[in-house]
Formats: sequence, structure tokens, C-alpha cells
Amino acid sequence: MEFGILGPLAVWRDGARLDVGTPKSRVLLAVLLCHANHPVSQDQLVMALWGSTPPKSATKNVQTYIHRLRRRLGAPDLVVRQHAGYLLPVAAEDLDATRFEELAGAGQAAEAAGDLAEASRLLREALDLWRGPAFAGLVDVPMLAAEATRLEEVRLSVLQSRIAVDLRLGRHAGLLGELTALTAAYPLQERLRAQLMLALYRCGRRADALAEYARARATLVEETGLDPAEELQDLHHRILTQDPSLDLEPRGTTPPAEPAEEPAEAPAQVTATATRAAPTPAELPPDIADFTGRDDEVLHLTDVLTRPRPGTVAIASIAGIGGLGKTTLAVHVAHRIAERFPDGQLYADLRGASSDPARPEDVLSRFLFALGVSTHGIPESLEERVALFRSCMAGRRMLILLDNVAGEKQVRPLLPGAPGTAVLLTGRVRLVGLEGASLLELDVLPASQAIDLLKRIVGDDRVKDDMDAALEIMRLCGRVPLAVRISAARLLSRRHWSLSHLAGVLGEERHRLDELVAGDLDVRAGFELSYRMLPAGAQRAFRLAGLLDAPDFASWAVAALLDVSVRQAERELETLVDTHLLAQTGPDETGRLRYRFHDLIRLYARERAQREDPEPERQAALRRALGAWLALAEVAAERVPGSCYASIHSEAPRWRLPARFSGPLVADHMAWFGAEHAALMAGVAQACEARLTELAWDLAGSTEKYLNARGLYDGWQRMHEQALALCRETGDRRGEGVLMRGLLEVTTWNSPPGQGPAMISMRTGATRLLDLWTELDNPIGISDALASLAWSMTADGNGSAQALALAERALRTAVEADYLGGQARALHVMAIIHGEDDPRAAHSVLERATKVAEALGNPHYRTTIMQFLGGRRRRSAATSPAGRSCWRGRGRWRGGRTTATRRRSRCCIWPSCTPPSATSGPGPPRS
Repeated sequence: MEFGILGPLAVWRDGARLDVGTPKSRVLLAVLLCHANHPVSQDQLVMALWGSTPPKSATKNVQTYIHRLRRRLGAPDLVVRQHAGYLLPVAAEDLDATRFEELAGAGQAAEAAGDLAEASRLLREALDLWRGPAFAGLVDVPMLAAEATRLEEVRLSVLQSRIAVDLRLGRHAGLLGELTALTAAYPLQERLRAQLMLALYRCGRRADALAEYARARATLVEETGLDPAEELQDLHHRILTQDPSLDLEPRGTTPPAEPAEEPAEAPAQVTATATRAAPTPAELPPDIADFTGRDDEVLHLTDVLTRPRPGTVAIASIAGIGGLGKTTLAVHVAHRIAERFPDGQLYADLRGASSDPARPEDVLSRFLFALGVSTHGIPESLEERVALFRSCMAGRRMLILLDNVAGEKQVRPLLPGAPGTAVLLTGRVRLVGLEGASLLELDVLPASQAIDLLKRIVGDDRVKDDMDAALEIMRLCGRVPLAVRISAARLLSRRHWSLSHLAGVLGEERHRLDELVAGDLDVRAGFELSYRMLPAGAQRAFRLAGLLDAPDFASWAVAALLDVSVRQAERELETLVDTHLLAQTGPDETGRLRYRFHDLIRLYARERAQREDPEPERQAALRRALGAWLALAEVAAERVPGSCYASIHSEAPRWRLPARFSGPLVADHMAWFGAEHAALMAGVAQACEARLTELAWDLAGSTEKYLNARGLYDGWQRMHEQALALCRETGDRRGEGVLMRGLLEVTTWNSPPGQGPAMISMRTGATRLLDLWTELDNPIGISDALASLAWSMTADGNGSAQALALAERALRTAVEADYLGGQARALHVMAIIHGEDDPRAAHSVLERATKVAEALGNPHYRTTIMQFLGGRRRRSAATSPAGRSCWRGRGRWRGGRTTATRRRSRCCIWPSCTPPSATSGPGPPRS
């Protein structure tokens, strides 16, 4: 039985073609043939047959399809069961793909042995086995598509080898039609273009050969933005100069023998026959006429390249995101120091950010040619070219500029071995593994230099006339030089545009990258090149991290976004940092490294996410990240000293870190809140924008104690009001109650003592809050609202009897609900109400409060009781036990608060407890 996969799937027995059966049977057989003589696991077969959504009976169905395939092909032993999979044994001569590769190998061996006629015959026989595209009609199966692509690449390589053999046999005239068709089918295959050019030249059509090169170059530039490789350029040059080596060798002549290999210790030398006259290389691109700024960087690079350590090659590397002007800076520095390298300058674009980086051997071939080595003198292997290049460079003082480096592996063969030469590199990745290299990480321009660049291009007067708009343009461009240049180019091309108009155009965030395009300058294209360099995992991390509005973030937040371990998230983030798509800002208060996006890169990341990640997946990632912040915030908040409020949380899902990680992270709760304060504020706003109501109000409520302890009342109020509006819009009554309670707390702390309007507003809010919690039948909320209402009546000096009744009701409600925090708040207010009017009642309340303080374990409340006990004896000497108690309590409570808050704070809420005069000495406090 014979099998064919080089075309539509086919099976033959005794010359007759057999019917394989259903589409599923065809896929099954094709996968088994794709792995002929090797077992294929049952999971692989299920994936091939049904993709990622197999039926529950998939395993049973596979067994059924195997049985039917054996029966249809009349071979009960055709497929062999092996372990957890199946194997299809096929003899080499029974599978066309195997015969093809064996014949191709034999043909290439014959070519190497010099038997060109036999090589041509074997290669043709191999190619004749093809009946169409491999696995035709089945390439929607990823496994088969990958193998079909591999086989097609091999076929194309064998085809080019056969044409090369036929060219050596003098069959150029008969190849013209075939090569013309092939170059049309494969316009980017430079070897086919070279073979067509050579065939045309040997047919006496030199002008057509040169025209073919022009077409090839135009196609490559249009499709890839790249010039032809060195080999095709070299062939073009040789056709121009009618190099005799292009002529066909007379039939029957023997090729010259390979030169004897030099001993390992003797470096290759350039012999007289291998050299040619060559001008001093001067390959630097032109300098930028309006180059601006970067003074410190220019001085640093100049110093590194012109003052190397003795006996070493000077190497400097510039790294950074696309658009920062790495190449511009490198070219400017190279021209500035070129006269110090009298033997010339070499330049190569290594295309490190493209899908087709330059090969070191190709770059060396061009460098050797520029150094005077003839094409015949350039060795074949990379190792030999490296040795010859270093020999040619020995004793010379030259400058080498290698632009757009992909990595250390690409650049190492291009480094000279002897001192005297300087090498300047640019790239998007840090070349941290390049020994002896000085790394300069380029950042955005300082604001003043960015403005200077804009002035240099559009004119000083035009910028000065609208400096505010110019500064806004710089902000929106992120001070990225390429973005500034594009903005300036747009202003130049649109003289009727004012700077304010351009600022308005760029201000539309969703379309900003669309506007940062001018001619062949495109900010997005630069980011695109860096993004495509990333592995799939880092690409996903880049896209999803861009969804966060937080100004910066730690690795655990990205772990939540990706739903992976923190270690895995850190690996992805480090890849982004290495390619400069993400910046590392150093450790935060908890000791964790933090990361941030450049504004324009964040916009690009969001574009990619919207293009590649479905909306449900983006929403799920955002929920996980905000859920991670919430899970940590609610734990940290319980440890922050503050009010006696009971925490009321939502049902929003949390994304919880392992305890071994989260425990140390929030061990210092104030440090964690300090590190995440800005991110939490941004998270609440983003949750509101995404209408994630429960996450919004729960995150806001979890920050209250920290914001109170730090006296950050304005941010507290702004965040709560934003989340409260969403709760009311979506009808989340519990969230509304929590946020209203928090806003009443802000009013308590952020209002001067006894301020009438604030107290009236607080009383109105407390009344509404009481109605809301009563409606929800929540005793904890009811007790808190009653205490707040009682306090609002007391604070403005009115309604003591009514306030006392409310406070007593709050206490009863809290006792019935076993709510210690509510009891504490009610007793607190009752003590204030009794005050000096009823010292005995106040003392009784304070005694009870002392017991609650011990049970509650709240340091804030314990301190408050200490203040009140001291205040009860307010007329005692400042050095008395009572006085010390009061003022020690004040020190404890106010110690962690900001200076501004301390200035406007009293000793305690007891009306007559005031600090002694600064000039009164140690006497008693004044009433």
C-alpha cells in the first residue's frame, strides 16, 4: 500500500486508488502519516479532529474512526495501538514525502561530488513526486498546516538547487520561462531573482538582467521596507562590471581545488589575488541637520568611543524604545568623532526588530568587500569570514556603526578583535551580555529640549506665540523625539493650523496614534516592531497590563491580570523591560519593584488588546486585577488604626495571592497602602468607568482608614462621591450606604470644630443614611447612622436631649447586634453629650467604654478613652496624672497624621480640652 501527502491525500493499492472515507477519517489518516512510524497520542488526535471543543465521547469516537479506517482500507493491522496513542508503520518507499526527501538528499550529494548530470536527474525525480500543495484541503488543521509549510520550504529549496545545477550545466536558455514564472509566484525569494538575473546575463541580455534587479529592489522595498541582501547587490555589481566569473566555465573543466586550510594558530591573511583596489569606507548615513539636545548623552558616548581602556575595543550600546532617536543620536555622534578614525567608517542596519534580521555572515561579506577583499576571496563559512574580517581590521583605526541590533548572538561575529577600532550599537534590547560594552539607556527628551526641537523645526516665533499649547503638545507626545518631529512636520505642512488646534487634535486619546503619522514617520510603527519581537506570553502581558489606569503597578497585579503565578508574571515583565516597552521605576515602600508604561506605549498596548483580546476576556482580566487590589486592601485595612466602624464588604470576586506571598506584602499595612494609594484611586475610577459597581464601592470603602490616618480627605471625598454616583445609578443600596457613611466620616474630620453649615449637612446626610439602613434592615448600619446623627446634633451645640436619646438607641441596637464597634461609637458620643453638664453620667459612660475598649482591641478607641478620662479633670495641672493622660493620648492619636492635620486638630473632641499656651509653662491647660 502506498500513501501520498505531496498533494491531496491519496492511498493506492496495486495501482488502484482507494477511498479513504469521511472528512474525519481523512484528517485522522493525514495526522498519522504526518508522524509516520512514530506514535501519536490520543490527545493529539482529539485536538486535530475537534480542536479545543471536543465532544465528551471524543476518546470513544477516535477508536471508532480507527476501526472504520482499517476496515475501509482492508488492512486490520494498518494502525497499531501503542500506549496512549496510535502508530502507522510505513516503509520509506511507500510514502511519497519520504521518497522525495531521500531523492533530494541523493541529488545534493551528487552535486557535491561534481556529478551535475546525475544531480539534475535525481532532483527532478524528487520534484516530480509533487501533485500539488502538501495536505491540500486539510491545512485548516494546525498540525498538518505546520508540516505542509515545512515540506513546501524543502520543495522550494530543492527546486532552487536543481535550477542552480542546471545553470552550471549551461541550461540557462531553457530556464528563462520557468524562472520568470517562479519569481512572479515568489516575489520575495532573492535566490530565484539572482538565478533569473544570471540566466538573462548568460543569454546576452545584460540590460534585462539589470532591469530585473531594479524590479526586485522595488518589490522588496515596497513589501518589506528593506533593500536586497548583500548577495543580490553583489551580483548586480558584478553584472554592471561584467565580472568574468559570471561566465559559464567550459564544459569538462575541473573546478579549482579548495585552498589548503591554514593552521589554527595562523589567522587568515588577505592574499594579493584576493584583494582589489577599494576606497576608504565612508558608509555613515547623513547627519541630522536639526539635531537638538542630548548633550550629556553625546559627551558620554564620545568619551566611551574615543577613550577606551588600553588594549580593548571601544564598544558603546544605545538601547530604548522605538522613536527615541537612537539611530539619530548614534549617527550624530559617529559624524562628530569620525575624523579620529582615519581608516574609515562601516555601517550596517542589522534589522533586529524585523522578522528577517540580517545574518552576520551576510554583513561580514559586505564589510570584507568594502575593505578590499574580492568576491572570490570571501570564504563560505561564518567562522572563516570572522577570522578574515578581524585580520583585515588589525592595525586599522575604524569606526563601525551597527544599527538595530537584535541581540548579542547577532553582533558578536561583527566585533573586531584588536584595539584601535570603536563600535557603536543601537537596538531595542539591552545588550547586557556583551562583554566590555558601555550601555546607554535612552529616555524621552527633557521638556526644555523637546520644546527646543519643536522650535528648531517650526520656528521660534510660532512656538513662543502659543507656549501653553506647545507644552501641551509635548505632554501629549510624551516628549518622544519621533512624536515631536511628526507634530512639527504636521504644523509645517498645515500653516493654517495653530499649535492650540494641534493640541486639541492630539488630545483625543483614542485617535492620538493615528494623528502621530507624517510621511514615512509613524510612532505606532516603531512600537509595532518591538511588539512583534516578543514571545506570545510577553505579548499578552503587554496587552493586558496596558488596560490598567494605575500610574504604576507591581508584578502581582499583572499576575492577576494574566491569571498566572507572580513568578511567571515577573518573567513576562522582565522581557517587556528588556525591550523597553515597559519601564522599571524601582522598589516601592514594600520593597517590591514597580513598573510603568510610557503614555504612548500604553495607548498602543490598549489598541493591541482591543484588536486581539475579546471584550469578555479584557473585562475578566480587569476584574481579576481590581479583585487582587481589593483582596489585599481589605486585609491591610483591618490592621490600620482608625474608627470603630464594622467593615461592610461586597460580593465582588477576589483574586487572592498565595498566603506565603500576600502575608509579607501587607505585613506593614501602612507601607502597602502608601505604595498602592495612587493605584487604588485609579482603580476606583476605572471600576466606575467600567460600571463594576461592587468593586468600585468596596475598593473605596477599604481605603477609608488609611486616608483618615494620613489626612488625605480631599481624595477620599472625591473617590467616594464618584463611586456613590455609580451606586445610585445602578441601584446598589448597600454600596450607597457604605459610601455615605464614609462621606460623613470625611465631614467629621475635615471640618473645623463646631462649624455650623458642615454640621447641618452632616445631620441631613446622617438622617438619609439612617433611612437607607433601616430600609435594608441592617442593624450595624442603623447603629452607625444613629451615632452619626447624634454627633451632628451635639457638635453644633444644639439638641442635647434628642442627641442623647439617639446615642442611647444606637447603643441598644449595637448591643442587640453584638456589634462592639457600634457600642464604642455610641458610648463615645454619649460621653461628649454628658460632658461637663453631668460629670457623674460621663464618668459612668467612660467606665463602660473602658471595658468595651479592652474587648474591641482598637488602639484608636483606647486612645480616645484615655483622652476623655484626662479631659474629665481638665482643670488639673498639666503635669498631673489626668493632664499627662490627656496629652499622651493626643500624642498617640495624632502621631501618625500629617503636619497639616495636626495643626487643625484639637486634643480631643471634649469641648474644653485645649492645649496649654506656649508661654504658660507647665501650668494647667486653659479652658
